[in-house]
Amino acid sequence: MSLAQRRYSAETGTHVPELRPLTSYLFDRAGSARRAFTFVDYSGDRDGVEHTLSWAELADRVRATAAAITQVTSPGQRVAILAPQDLNYVVGFLGALHAGTVAVPLFAPEVSQHGGRLVNALADCAPEVWLTSESALEAVRSLAESNPVPMPKQILAVDAPEIVGGADFVAPDLDLDEPAYLQYTSGSTRAPAGAVITHRAAVSNTWQGSSAFGVEADWTCAGWIPFFHDMGLIQLLCIPALTGAHSVFMTPFNFIMRPARWLRQMSSHPNVFAAAPNFAFEYAVRKVKEADRADLDLSGIRAVINGSEPVRSGTIEAFLEAFGPHGFQAAAHRPSYGLAEATVFVTNTREDGPTVTAFDRAALAEDRATALPRGSADALELVAAGRPHAQLVRIVHPEERTVRPDGAVGEIWVHGPNVARGYWQQPERSAETFDATISGADEDTPATGWLRTGDLGLVHDGLLYITGRIKDLIIIDGKNHYPQDIEATVQDAHPAIRRDHVAAFAVTSSTAGEGAAVVAEFSRKAGSATPDEDEVARAVRRAVSAKHDVKLRGFRLVPPGSVLRTSSGKIARAATKQRFWEE
Repeated sequence: MSLAQRRYSAETGTHVPELRPLTSYLFDRAGSARRAFTFVDYSGDRDGVEHTLSWAELADRVRATAAAITQVTSPGQRVAILAPQDLNYVVGFLGALHAGTVAVPLFAPEVSQHGGRLVNALADCAPEVWLTSESALEAVRSLAESNPVPMPKQILAVDAPEIVGGADFVAPDLDLDEPAYLQYTSGSTRAPAGAVITHRAAVSNTWQGSSAFGVEADWTCAGWIPFFHDMGLIQLLCIPALTGAHSVFMTPFNFIMRPARWLRQMSSHPNVFAAAPNFAFEYAVRKVKEADRADLDLSGIRAVINGSEPVRSGTIEAFLEAFGPHGFQAAAHRPSYGLAEATVFVTNTREDGPTVTAFDRAALAEDRATALPRGSADALELVAAGRPHAQLVRIVHPEERTVRPDGAVGEIWVHGPNVARGYWQQPERSAETFDATISGADEDTPATGWLRTGDLGLVHDGLLYITGRIKDLIIIDGKNHYPQDIEATVQDAHPAIRRDHVAAFAVTSSTAGEGAAVVAEFSRKAGSATPDEDEVARAVRRAVSAKHDVKLRGFRLVPPGSVLRTSSGKIARAATKQRFWEE
C-alpha cells in the first residue's frame, strides 16, 4: 500500500484496495446470464418497454465494439460517444475503454439545447472516431458535415449488423495512470473544459462511491441522469460495471414528462441506489399526484443521493412528507458533494441520514459559522454534505492558502486518487487548479497536489457544508452574500415567480461600487400571461432588503426559459448576467 493509500485509509477509517481498470471487472462476469443493464423506453409506450443486456451479452458487444474501434485508432486516441441515452451508449463507452482509447462521453445531436457545447467539445479534443446508434446515425453525420469540427476517421453505429464477433480480440494492457475518458464540464460563459479522468481516478471514485453507499451485486442502480453528466456516468454505468449491480435507467426527458416513472422505477426493484439533483425531489413532490403514489412501495430504497446543486432542507422535508407514507425512509436521503474534476464523488451522507444546521447569517457573511436553533429569525439553514470517503478534504483560505479551522469558511480543496490529471490541453489552468500547494501543511496533510474546487464551505461537527461558489460570491460593504440564498428569498417573495428559475449576481458601478441584481422568470401559473412587474419587483426588493439587508440594484421579471442553465441543469449566473446587461 502506498503512502497516499495509507493516508486516505487512516483518515477515513477505510481500507483502500488495489484496483484494476474498470472493464476488467465487466469481463469477470462475461459468462453470466444475470441482468446487467436495462433501458426503459417510453417513446412508443406510455408504460415503457424494457430492453435488457445480460452481463454475457454486454461483454460480447463491448468486445466487438472495441475490435471495430481498434481497426481505425491507436491506444490513447479519442473516441466520442454521440449515442442516445440507451443500451448503445453503455456499449460504446465501455467499448472505447476496452480498446485502450480515450472515451469522450457526450450526447446525440438530438439534445438540441446543448448543441453549442457539443460542437465546442468535439472541436477541442478532435476525436478520431464517433460512436453512435443506427437511430441517430443520420443526425450525427449531419452534425459532422454542417459544423466547424474536425472530421472523424469513422462514424460507427455500435448496433450496426457488422459490429459483431471480436472473440479473438486481445485488449491492450491498460495503464491505470493513462487517460480513460474526458469529462467535459458544463461551463457557463466560456468553452467547456475536458477533465482528464485516468483509469485510476475512474475506478477509484467508482469504488469510493459504491463502498460509501454499500452497493452490492444484488442492488439496483436506478435513475435518469444523462450519461454525459459525471453523476449519471458513475452512478448508472460505472458502479454497476464494478459491482455487478443491475442498472435500470430512462432518459431525462421521460422523467421530466412524468416524474412518477422515476418513483415507480424505484418502487419496482430491490435494494435501490439512486441519485438526482435537488430540483428533481421538489419536482416529484409537486407533480406526482396522489393517485400515482397510491401503490408505491419505496421501502426498498437503500440510498438516494441529493447533489449536483444546492440541497434545501425544505426539499428533504417535503419529499419525506410526500413519500414517507409510501415506505421512503428519512435515512435513505443522502445529500452529497462532488464535482467532475474529482471524477464525481467527494463527500457523502452516511446511514444516519441528512443533517440540517442553522447558522447565523451575519457570521457567515464574515466567513464564520455560528450555529443557532433551527427557526431563528437571522439563521440560514444549510444541509450537510457528509464526510469524505478514502480521500482528503481541507478548508483553505483561498488567498493565504493555509488550512482554516473548523467553523471557518474557506475554499474546499480535495486530495485523492480520484482527482483528474488536469484539463485537456490546458497546462496553465491545470497547474492552477489541480496542483495547488498548502502553506504550512502538517504531517497529516500533503503539501502539494491539491485540487482547488472553487467552492466555498466549512466543516462543523465533522461534516462538510457548502456555502457557495467563489466566482458567484456577492460582496457588498465587505460582507459576503451567497447568490443561492438571495435566490431562495426571491422565489418566495411573490407567487408569480417561477421556482428554481432565479439568478442573483453581483453588479458593479464606478460610483456605487458592488451591489446585487436579480433576474427571475415568471410562472405560467401566475394567473396571467404577463404579471405586473412593478408589483413583483416591490415584493422582491422588500424581501431581499428585510432578510439580507441588501438593496437590489436591478430586478428583471422575464418569460419562462430566459434564465440560462448549464448542461447539467445548474443556474448559469454569469451567462444570465451577461444577457441581462446586454438587453
